[in-house]
Amino acid sequence: MKMGINEHITVVNSQKKIDRKTRQKSILGGVAGNLVEWYDWFAYSMFTLYFAKSFFPAGNQTIELLQAAAVFAVGFLMRPIGAWIMGVYADRKGRKAGLTLSVTLMCGGSFLIACAPTYAQIGMIAPLILLFARLIQGLSVGGEYGASATYLTEMAGKNKRGFYSSIQYVTILAGQLLALLTLIILQNILTTEQLATWGWRIPFAIGGLLALTVFVIRRNMVESESFKNAETKEKSGLITLLKNHPKEALGVVFITVAGTLLFYSYTNYMQKFLVNTTGFTKETATIISTCTIFAFLCLQPIMGMISDKIGRKKMMIVFGIGGVLLTYPIFSAIAIVSNPITAGLLIFAGMIPLSCYTSISAVIKSEMFPSHIRALGVALPYAIAAALFGGTAELVALQFKQMGHEHYFFIYLCIMSAIGLAYFVSMKDQQKHSKIIED
Repeated sequence: MKMGINEHITVVNSQKKIDRKTRQKSILGGVAGNLVEWYDWFAYSMFTLYFAKSFFPAGNQTIELLQAAAVFAVGFLMRPIGAWIMGVYADRKGRKAGLTLSVTLMCGGSFLIACAPTYAQIGMIAPLILLFARLIQGLSVGGEYGASATYLTEMAGKNKRGFYSSIQYVTILAGQLLALLTLIILQNILTTEQLATWGWRIPFAIGGLLALTVFVIRRNMVESESFKNAETKEKSGLITLLKNHPKEALGVVFITVAGTLLFYSYTNYMQKFLVNTTGFTKETATIISTCTIFAFLCLQPIMGMISDKIGRKKMMIVFGIGGVLLTYPIFSAIAIVSNPITAGLLIFAGMIPLSCYTSISAVIKSEMFPSHIRALGVALPYAIAAALFGGTAELVALQFKQMGHEHYFFIYLCIMSAIGLAYFVSMKDQQKHSKIIED
């Protein structure tokens, strides 16, 4: 829909208020909270090897991990609800308000896990408390992704949207990396027994304290001009999204499916894969994961800048081809490798095409929707796809292993990549058809 003269003047005048320093300060303020959000979310997965027995005393490591992974997956099921509620909230009340609410919920969930009693202390109520805490965190992350992706993209200039939006996954990975570094530090100052009995509580307490700090930072953030300029009678909501923007919403699902599945497979699940399948020690697996995630993080801004030059569509096609052709041989090779360096290089090889998706995930989805429904449009379809595929990655992988057919999981990854590739070939290049009118 074309802008009227008055609306155009409003947009132009608003843009003059956003200087480079303000833009960068606002982006940094937004991503600081994003980092803490994802640190809290990933801390659960990183410390599962140590606390699983405290809540699920099965006596078999794979079964204990399966039960803990099930709680991780259920947390993902709350993400669509969080995306729906807080996506609408961020569209109606502002990106700043949505980001502040999400970090508040994450803070509460982290402190609850840090203080949760064990199965030995209160029986079946213990895993229920853990589940409740993860449900709260799921609500938080569900709203965080859409509000964060929208805010970063709206605050970035037209010619650098790929670069600045890549910072979202930089902070997602940095949060994951921070969780891993916390684990490495604790592994070196505490014994395995201490980590398994009480040391696993420390990262959740740290996450809660960091979230409190970010709460203060986010209350002082600048609202995006794109949100301020949105003038429409159409209100953000589920019915509006499905009725007026179904094609875009379905597009976000197709863009997300393979990306979220491979992301969680190469990052979250890989640590357990290296221990439970390859045979590395927990400490060695943690170091390998830390190094590969750091290298993966460094790829994000590079790929983001490349997307600003060559377009989003080409990047997504490269990701799809890499997922189809490389996933099975890489995972098969990692399963039998004995050298940690070789394992790390194999993992990084798979992360290179994956970074073509992660670096532009925020911008390619945000550019599909008008401002008044952008946060919901990005958050809800993403959260549904992430819950169904990313959140169940560990569960599916471990179930196949329990059945004695672990390689079925590798085939599953390839099939999902092929489905994604089919969509990438047919999609528009969002860089050339962006619905973000501000620069």
